[in-house]
Parts: sequence; C-alpha cells; structure tokens
Amino acid sequence: MSNVWLVTGCSSGFGRAIALAVIDRGDALIATARDASTLGELVALAPDRVTPMSLDVTDAGQIQRCVAEAIAQRGRIDVLVNNAGAGLIGALEELTREQIDRSLAVNLLGPIELMRAVLPHMRAARSGWIVNMSAAAAINNYAGFSIYGGAKAALEAASEAVALEAAPFGVKVTLVQPGPFRTEFASRSMTSQPVSAPDYAPTVGKFATLLNSMRNKQPGDPQPAARAIVALRDEASPPLRLVLGKYAIGKSRKMLAARLAELETWEPRGQGTEFAPGR
Repeated sequence: MSNVWLVTGCSSGFGRAIALAVIDRGDALIATARDASTLGELVALAPDRVTPMSLDVTDAGQIQRCVAEAIAQRGRIDVLVNNAGAGLIGALEELTREQIDRSLAVNLLGPIELMRAVLPHMRAARSGWIVNMSAAAAINNYAGFSIYGGAKAALEAASEAVALEAAPFGVKVTLVQPGPFRTEFASRSMTSQPVSAPDYAPTVGKFATLLNSMRNKQPGDPQPAARAIVALRDEASPPLRLVLGKYAIGKSRKMLAARLAELETWEPRGQGTEFAPGR
C-alpha cells in the first residue's frame, strides 16, 4: 500500500528534491510551501497523487488546519518531513531580537508544532515516521550560526525524546544531517546580519565570506540525497541520524573523536563530584 507523505518547504532545495523522490516512488504527497502556487510543476507530474497546500510553519493555527485537511483528503499521514527552514548568520550580540525570534520559529518551533499535530493520528494508527531535517551545524557549530545551529541542535534533542516517547506505538523518528548541498540555502534562504564590530571579522565575517564563496559550488547533489532519505521508508529500523555527504560524515567523525578525547582528559575532575562511600 502506498504511503501518504506531508513534506514542508517543497518550493525549492531539499524539499523539492524529496517531493520528486516521493512522486517517483509512487506514493501520495501533501506538498506544502508558503505560496502553494510554486508547486504547480509537482502537481503536473502526478495530479492524482499530489495535493498542494499553503503552509507557513510559523503559524500554529495554519499547521493544525493543514494537517486536518491533509487527513480529510487522504485519510492519513504516514510520513512527516520537516524540511522548511531558513539560515541566519551573524554575531550573537549583533543579531536583532526579531531575527532571533524568526529563526527559532522557522527552524525549531514550526517542526515541533508539526510533530505535535501529526502525533495523535500516528499514535492512533500505531504507525508513522517523522523525518526532521537538521544541519551540519548541529554536529558542532560555527561562528555566526549561534541561533540557526542552536535551533537545529535543540530540534535534535527534542527529536531524541520524541523517538523514545513514540516508539511504543510504532512511530519512528529520523534526523537528517546534511553537509553543503547545492540548494538555495546559502542564498535565498539565508538572512545575514553584517558584522559591525571589527572583533568579529576573523570569525563571523570569515565564515560568512566562506558561505558566500560556496554558492552554486557545494559538492552535495540534493537529488541522490533525497532518494537516500525516501528509501529509508523501506527500512524496518531507520536510523535516528542519517549523515549526508563526505563533509558531514568527516565532520561527525572528528567531533565524536574530539568529544571522547575531551571526556577522557577531564573525566578525573568529573568523577570526584559525588558523595564519598558511607556518606
């Protein structure tokens, strides 16, 4: 039996690539974007299986209405892909409160609200799969990505807990950690706060310059990446984390080795903080 997928952010990038992979698989797709008129090409590929919907993931009421309408039209949601997101680069002290709030709303609170909206239905069905798009910044973060990377790291921690909560009723959770892929993330989807304090030029400024220099040169191809994600639907036990691309895999290995080395270095200091025997 074919699955029903709800994928956010289908107008471009990973969302569009995942939507195409779902269509190629022969499944039904609820394709969402802030402007549903951008989804016409997807609908044309499979009019009977693709349902376009407008969805701003920062609007909790619209999330509830979208999920309810999707279930009314398709009968269920088997897979939720939280893909919609937006980058924010700037020194923490120089970001505006509005920029911070918007980034958290898109990258953290929106995915959380979508999980909250679909979980009752998946729990009743005793089946389901939630895919949350994370980032290499959640493996370990970069100067200038304090809020964006922080939101993704918080989404990872929340997803770990949801995976434990939902496992008894057959719902699985996967986090996807992509490295640099050739999407519009570093251009159209990125908000930049220019560095004004010279002290931040060698750190935040350098990273912003690096991101700009990588536009349309990223090594990752979103099409095979999307196919790799969608193919996990056939796995009885999909991974909690799927790391995509040589860069992110190497970064993850280095982070884990460095964290273990740090733990071993400072373990004696940490071990001496408990009550002595007999106290």
